[in-house]
Amino acid sequence: MSSLSERLEAARRQQEVAGRHVGDPDPSDPQRPDGMVFDDELAAAPDPAPAVVAAPAKATPGPLSQRTAVAATGDNRSAQRRALASHESDRIEDLKASVHAELLKELGPHLYDADMDQSELDQRVRTVLAEVLGAQDRPLSNSDRARVTQEISDDILGYGPIDPYLRDPEVSEVMVNGHNDVWLEKSGRLTKAEAHFADEAHLRRTIDKIVSRIGRRVDESSPMVDARLPDGSRVNAIVPPLAIDGSALTIRKFATDPLTVDDLITFGSLSPQTADFLEACVRGRLNVIVSGGTGAGKTTTLNVLSSFIPSDERIVTIEDAAELQLHQDHVVRLESRPANIEGKGAVTIRDLVKNSLRMRPDRIVVGEVRDASALDMLQAMNTGHDGSICTLHSNGPRDTLARMETMVLMAGMDLPIRAIREQVASAVDLIVHQSRFKDGSRRITHITEVERMEGDVITLQDVFVFDNSAGFDENGRVLGRLRSTGLRPKFIEKLAYANVAVDPAVFRVDRA
Repeated sequence: MSSLSERLEAARRQQEVAGRHVGDPDPSDPQRPDGMVFDDELAAAPDPAPAVVAAPAKATPGPLSQRTAVAATGDNRSAQRRALASHESDRIEDLKASVHAELLKELGPHLYDADMDQSELDQRVRTVLAEVLGAQDRPLSNSDRARVTQEISDDILGYGPIDPYLRDPEVSEVMVNGHNDVWLEKSGRLTKAEAHFADEAHLRRTIDKIVSRIGRRVDESSPMVDARLPDGSRVNAIVPPLAIDGSALTIRKFATDPLTVDDLITFGSLSPQTADFLEACVRGRLNVIVSGGTGAGKTTTLNVLSSFIPSDERIVTIEDAAELQLHQDHVVRLESRPANIEGKGAVTIRDLVKNSLRMRPDRIVVGEVRDASALDMLQAMNTGHDGSICTLHSNGPRDTLARMETMVLMAGMDLPIRAIREQVASAVDLIVHQSRFKDGSRRITHITEVERMEGDVITLQDVFVFDNSAGFDENGRVLGRLRSTGLRPKFIEKLAYANVAVDPAVFRVDRA
């Protein structure tokens, strides 16, 4: 009779043969499919033999017991592979951290040299990165080397793990809700991204890199900041202690090739007839307010309306973070500035609006009116600067006027409501309101004329209204469109004085 040790050895050999029959690699072979060798890991791997010890010593394994042994072995090997994969991931992260530190030590201040060309910096970083990786004593497969190179390049030259999404034209917004939680907006819908930052410090370094390039700062004394990327994309960051679960970063991307009126027609945001009408209103020097909620596409519409301004006029743009992309030749761009670390030196939108009146503007375009600058904007519209355009947050045309009144009162002037409303009715000619629908589409829903005062109320007249009677299709997409109300606006005569004609057929009810 054989000894117990001999029987156990025979059972283990039988189990290993059975395990290889179902496609498991030979455990004695240290060569992995990815070409990496980890002898020390294999030596430390748990022996699968204990899975058989519990079986009766004298029993001959039948088909059922063989399948049970094979399943147990498969589960054990899967656990080993998961552990090795986790170990490999940790190893890559450690390697990235060490290579990143070496790279910073090699390049030093060159990374933040404003005089160095971006392409030259990119080439130098990649050269030093290749040298540092080559000097590592830990071997890397080609795929891992490419991954480490790309991720470190994104971190140093770009914006870390979110850099690929900023390059992706299908992504319109990137939202970071803490270092381990990244969301994207694609086609108007939110999706969770696979990327994450290494830790809170990694995320803060990325935020600091963005804001420092335009002279802004973010820290505990100034925990909120509005900034922009070099391509004009809008950035907002808020850090602890205001952000409880870690720093939050929101980037609203702007396409390198801005949307045109033809794009808006293709997307269904407006119709060809309404596009012609809006072009006539801009060329006829009407004062226009573009209103809507957050993310409704106000700035995009403002860009399109500004493109209708004749090229022989002087345009002054005023914004919190410069994001308008005008193609006219004569454009002066102004940007507000927050207070410095001592709480001094702030330059507000209101200050810039006042200053712009001394710059001989033909048009004043304000990115967003959100405070007492509304009073100065109304003054500009009422003092010979016709054709001004601005955006404003509101729920509808009537709410737009109410918000304008409220913001005028924020200026601290003790003006009666009737006087404010008379100023608004005299200054504003047209309200273009738009909304973002549940399917993610952005549509202009109202093109409304501001008529005159009747008693203490400003009268409004809808010229075009979004008709949603068609409902939605099977995919939840909006089927409605912008239709004429059949009413002709009173400012047609004002357009005629500016030698701008509007085809009366645009206002027919059966056309839109």
